[in-house]
Amino acid sequence: MAKIRMVGFLLGLVFLGLALLAAGAEALASLQADDWQPRILGQVWYDLDRGSINLMQAVVQRDLHPSIWDPGMIALLQWPAWLVAIIPAAVLLFFCRPRTSNRRRSFSK
Repeated sequence: MAKIRMVGFLLGLVFLGLALLAAGAEALASLQADDWQPRILGQVWYDLDRGSINLMQAVVQRDLHPSIWDPGMIALLQWPAWLVAIIPAAVLLFFCRPRTSNRRRSFSK
Protein backbone atom coordinates (compact mmCIF):
# COMPACT_ATOMS: atom_id res chain seq x y z
CA MET A 1 0.00 0.00 0.00
CA ALA A 2 2.90 2.36 0.72
CA LYS A 3 4.26 1.89 -2.79
CA ILE A 4 0.91 2.79 -4.32
CA ARG A 5 0.79 5.95 -2.20
CA MET A 6 4.31 6.88 -3.30
CA VAL A 7 3.48 6.37 -6.98
CA GLY A 8 0.30 8.41 -6.56
CA PHE A 9 2.22 11.17 -4.82
CA LEU A 10 4.87 11.27 -7.55
CA LEU A 11 2.18 11.30 -10.22
CA GLY A 12 0.56 14.20 -8.37
CA LEU A 13 3.87 16.07 -8.48
CA VAL A 14 4.09 15.46 -12.24
CA PHE A 15 0.58 16.86 -12.73
CA LEU A 16 1.49 19.83 -10.54
CA GLY A 17 4.55 20.48 -12.70
CA LEU A 18 2.44 20.31 -15.84
CA ALA A 19 -0.07 22.73 -14.33
CA LEU A 20 2.71 25.17 -13.47
CA LEU A 21 4.17 24.90 -16.97
CA ALA A 22 0.76 25.51 -18.55
CA ALA A 23 0.08 28.48 -16.26
CA GLY A 24 3.50 29.92 -17.08
CA ALA A 25 2.91 29.53 -20.81
CA GLU A 26 -0.47 31.22 -20.44
CA ALA A 27 1.06 34.09 -18.46
CA LEU A 28 3.86 34.52 -20.98
CA ALA A 29 1.45 34.55 -23.93
CA SER A 30 -0.73 37.06 -22.11
CA LEU A 31 2.23 39.36 -21.40
CA GLN A 32 3.38 39.22 -25.02
CA ALA A 33 -0.09 40.02 -26.34
CA ASP A 34 -0.88 42.68 -23.69
CA ASP A 35 -4.18 40.88 -23.21
CA TRP A 36 -5.25 37.72 -21.44
CA GLN A 37 -4.60 34.77 -23.76
CA PRO A 38 -6.00 31.58 -22.23
CA ARG A 39 -4.30 28.35 -23.31
CA ILE A 40 -7.14 25.90 -23.59
CA LEU A 41 -6.45 22.18 -23.40
CA GLY A 42 -7.75 21.42 -26.89
CA GLN A 43 -5.42 23.96 -28.49
CA VAL A 44 -2.42 22.77 -26.48
CA TRP A 45 -3.15 19.15 -27.44
CA TYR A 46 -3.61 20.16 -31.09
CA ASP A 47 -0.31 22.06 -31.06
CA LEU A 48 1.55 19.10 -29.55
CA ASP A 49 0.14 16.34 -31.78
CA ARG A 50 -2.54 17.10 -34.36
CA GLY A 51 -3.30 13.53 -35.30
CA SER A 52 -3.79 12.12 -31.83
CA ILE A 53 -6.74 14.35 -30.94
CA ASN A 54 -8.59 13.21 -34.06
CA LEU A 55 -7.69 9.59 -33.32
CA MET A 56 -8.95 9.95 -29.74
CA GLN A 57 -12.23 11.38 -31.00
CA ALA A 58 -12.71 8.48 -33.40
CA VAL A 59 -11.89 5.88 -30.75
CA VAL A 60 -14.19 7.40 -28.13
CA GLN A 61 -17.11 7.88 -30.52
CA ARG A 62 -16.76 4.48 -32.19
CA ASP A 63 -15.71 2.21 -29.33
CA LEU A 64 -17.22 3.83 -26.24
CA HIS A 65 -20.20 6.09 -26.93
CA PRO A 66 -20.66 9.23 -29.05
CA SER A 67 -22.20 11.19 -26.19
CA ILE A 68 -19.00 10.83 -24.15
CA TRP A 69 -17.15 12.91 -26.71
CA ASP A 70 -19.64 15.58 -27.68
CA PRO A 71 -20.83 17.08 -24.44
CA GLY A 72 -18.15 15.63 -22.14
CA MET A 73 -14.78 15.79 -23.85
CA ILE A 74 -15.64 18.89 -25.87
CA ALA A 75 -16.36 20.76 -22.63
CA LEU A 76 -13.14 19.48 -21.04
CA LEU A 77 -11.08 20.46 -24.08
CA GLN A 78 -12.32 24.05 -23.70
CA TRP A 79 -11.02 24.41 -20.12
CA PRO A 80 -7.69 26.10 -19.42
CA ALA A 81 -4.86 23.58 -19.63
CA TRP A 82 -3.53 24.46 -16.16
CA LEU A 83 -6.94 23.80 -14.60
CA VAL A 84 -7.20 20.35 -16.18
CA ALA A 85 -3.79 19.46 -14.72
CA ILE A 86 -4.23 21.03 -11.27
CA ILE A 87 -7.38 19.07 -10.39
CA PRO A 88 -5.81 15.57 -10.51
CA ALA A 89 -2.65 17.03 -8.94
CA ALA A 90 -4.60 18.30 -5.94
CA VAL A 91 -6.54 15.04 -5.55
CA LEU A 92 -3.45 12.84 -5.81
CA LEU A 93 -1.30 15.01 -3.56
CA PHE A 94 -4.03 15.13 -0.91
CA PHE A 95 -4.92 11.44 -0.82
CA CYS A 96 -1.41 10.07 -1.40
CA ARG A 97 0.52 12.42 0.86
CA PRO A 98 3.14 10.82 3.10
CA ARG A 99 1.98 10.07 6.62
CA THR A 100 3.66 11.91 9.44
CA SER A 101 3.60 8.91 11.78
CA ASN A 102 3.38 5.16 11.40
CA ARG A 103 0.35 4.91 13.66
CA ARG A 104 -3.02 4.50 12.05
CA ARG A 105 -5.53 7.16 12.90
CA SER A 106 -8.61 6.05 14.76
CA PHE A 107 -11.87 7.91 15.14
CA SER A 108 -12.84 6.09 18.32
CA LYS A 109 -11.26 6.76 21.70
